[in-house]
Amino acid sequence: MATIKDIAAAAGVSTATVSRVLNFDETLSVSEDTKKKIFDIADSFSYKSKKRSKEKKIAFVHWSTQQEAMNDLYYSSIRVGIEKRCRFRNMQVIKYFQSDFEKQPFEGIEGIIAVGKFSESQIKKLESITSNIVFVDSSPDEELFPSVVVNFERVTTKVMNHFVDKGHTAIGYIGGRERFKDQNVEFRDPREIAFQNYIKEKAITDAPMYIGEFSVEDGYRLMQQAINDHKESLPTAFFVGNDSLAIGCLKALHEAGIEVPNRVNIIGVNDVSFSKYTHPALSTVKIHTESMGENAVDLLVEQISDSTLPKQIVIPTTLKIRESSF
Repeated sequence: MATIKDIAAAAGVSTATVSRVLNFDETLSVSEDTKKKIFDIADSFSYKSKKRSKEKKIAFVHWSTQQEAMNDLYYSSIRVGIEKRCRFRNMQVIKYFQSDFEKQPFEGIEGIIAVGKFSESQIKKLESITSNIVFVDSSPDEELFPSVVVNFERVTTKVMNHFVDKGHTAIGYIGGRERFKDQNVEFRDPREIAFQNYIKEKAITDAPMYIGEFSVEDGYRLMQQAINDHKESLPTAFFVGNDSLAIGCLKALHEAGIEVPNRVNIIGVNDVSFSKYTHPALSTVKIHTESMGENAVDLLVEQISDSTLPKQIVIPTTLKIRESSF
C-alpha cells in the first residue's frame, strides 16, 4: 500500500502538502495543477497496490467535473467519507467524474455510489453497468435505489422557526439552482420550495426571494440586489441556501455598512470548515457530509451481498448559531 511519503516523493512536494490536499484543506495555498497531480498520483498508487488483491471494486461517480468537485467542500467532504469507509472495509474505490463519465470503461465494478443529481439517461447508463447503485444527495426513485439524503424541508423549517421565534417578521431567501450536467435543464432546489411553502403557511408577506447559483459570487451579487431593491426596508433576516452564498452575502452587507447581526441576521447551510472563521462567524445548519459518504458505502455493501429491498437513510442536521444571527 502506497504511503503519503511515497506520493509526496512522486509529486515532488512535502508529506504535509500531500496530507492537506488529500484531506481537502482549504487553507492550503497550492496551485490547481499541483492538487490534480497529487490526486492523480494517489489514484495511480492506490490502483497499483490494490490491483492484485481480491477486495471489492466499486465506483464513485460524481456528477460534477473533477475541478468542480475539488472546489466544492460539500461534495469533497462526502467523498472523504466514502474513501475512509472503503479503506476501513478494505474496498477499492475508482473515481469517475462528469468529464469522463461517458468515455471511461467501468471494468470489474461490483457497485456504484452516485453522488449528486443524475438525469434519466445517466441513470440508465449506470444501470447498464451494475444493478448495485446507491445515490447520495439525491433519490431518483426510492422504490428502486438505496439512497443517503438530507431532508432539506426539515432544514428550512428549522431555520425559519428560529427566525420566527426570535421575532423576525420580514425574512428573505437567497438560494441557488442546479442543472443536470448532460442537459440544460434547471431544477428547483428543495430549500427554495420549502421556503415558499413555509411563508405561505405562516402568512409571512414580507419574504423576498433571490435565486442564482450556489457560489460566493452570486451570494454577493444577490445580496447587493436585495439591498438596492429594499434599502431601509431590507428584511431583518435571510435564510441562505448554502455557506458559499452566505459568505458572499456577508461581504455585500459589510461593504454597504449594514451590521450583522444587529440589522440583518444570516443563517446558511452546510457548516463547511471555514464557516466558523468568517467575520462575523457564520450561523449555519451542519450537514454531516462525511457520515453521508460512510453510510453510502455501508448501504452498497449490504446491497451487493444481500440484494435487500432499497433503503433510504436520512441524515440528521444540527442548527449552529454563531455570530451572524441571534
